[in-house]
Amino acid sequence: MAEAVKTEEKVVVKKFRKPTSKKKVCAFCVAGEKTIDYKDLAKIKKYVTEKGKIIPRRQTGVCSYHQRELCTAIKRARNMALLPYVGD
Repeated sequence: MAEAVKTEEKVVVKKFRKPTSKKKVCAFCVAGEKTIDYKDLAKIKKYVTEKGKIIPRRQTGVCSYHQRELCTAIKRARNMALLPYVGD
């Protein structure tokens, strides 16, 4: 991975950097939503895996405020039997 270049008895090691990716933007902030309703299953299902796990914030790009709201909405939907606790 690192390339060594010898110059006058000194060894200089060049490190390669990983290209930076574009930062994800919170979909709820862009839409201007303050709260997330547990009855809106179309939005909530995007943030739950096939097995029923809640997708973490670093993968979805949702801000911390809306991630907390999203978790609460998912848990309420599960409690009301709108979403399953465990997927197929």
